[in-house]
Amino acid sequence: DLSVTIRDVAKKAQVGIATVSRVLNNNPSVSPTTKAKVEQAIKELDYTPNPTAQSLSRGRAHAISVILPYLTFPSYVERLRGIQEVIEPSEYDLVLYSANNPDRRDHLFKTLPKRSRTDGIIIVSILPDQSQLDFFLSSNVPVVLVDAYHPEMISVFVNNVSGGRMATNHLIELGHRKIGFVSDYLVNDFRFSAMAERFAGYKDALELAGIPFNPDYHVEAPHDRDAAKEAARKLLKLEKPPTAIFASSDTQGVGVLQAVREMGLSVPDDVSVIGFDGVRDSEYVNLTTVKQPLFESGVEGTSLLIDLLGQNADAVKSVEQSVELICRGTTSTLNQNGN
Repeated sequence: DLSVTIRDVAKKAQVGIATVSRVLNNNPSVSPTTKAKVEQAIKELDYTPNPTAQSLSRGRAHAISVILPYLTFPSYVERLRGIQEVIEPSEYDLVLYSANNPDRRDHLFKTLPKRSRTDGIIIVSILPDQSQLDFFLSSNVPVVLVDAYHPEMISVFVNNVSGGRMATNHLIELGHRKIGFVSDYLVNDFRFSAMAERFAGYKDALELAGIPFNPDYHVEAPHDRDAAKEAARKLLKLEKPPTAIFASSDTQGVGVLQAVREMGLSVPDDVSVIGFDGVRDSEYVNLTTVKQPLFESGVEGTSLLIDLLGQNADAVKSVEQSVELICRGTTSTLNQNGN
């Protein structure tokens, strides 16, 4: 049955997609018990591997290229795990390109879209400009954006404005009115828009609650723990310091927590802190955060690209994923002495 997918088989056999693929390819690394379980599921569901996908494999580069801005940030590592999950059982190799500066990005955008080099491209977090976009569209190499949105391209994205609003509203509902915001540089060489969108959500929420925006409460810093720690110290040394801080990423949230504690204050009694992303680090430090589906965005983007490379290109649509508030131990109601 062609409507049954490898995912259905994996679900029924209670194994990963990669395991089903290994069984189909007679890979000896699968244990006999697991193999029997997968074969049983294939039989019960009457699953047949898609012959078009297999015939497509001829006359191709057999490679999917992934362009990422930074390989080491926890959020990118998670997205990459999702991408890897889908590519591993497919017939494609994963080729990774790090675009850690704009010149490198422009070079990759210009040279990669050739069929001899790659079958398809996944671009993570970087929005191509109009001329780059036109070049992609004319190259005939399918491109999927992950963590970026463009109406002319297949995109997997979240609404960062509503995510920023969600984080800020959480603090407002706890009674906070003096709310700081620590972010990356809003204007940057990469045209990353997520931070500026989260900032817009923060300002929206304040405005709706009738809280005037205080520019002193916004500090921009490079995307790392130490820089965020310094930014938070700056906020907490103000004459009227914030009682809550929204860090625009969990990495920065961890830096903010360090600053609060090093200044002899306690979280959440003196200062509430919320992050954004939902990376594993946030769980370790019990950080309240707005979680976005990082791993799932990699899975979704790669599945869409493989669909584009197959026969059901017409069915492929952009996907907006949802964010959710995860309440942990770093936010609480405003102490009444918080004036």
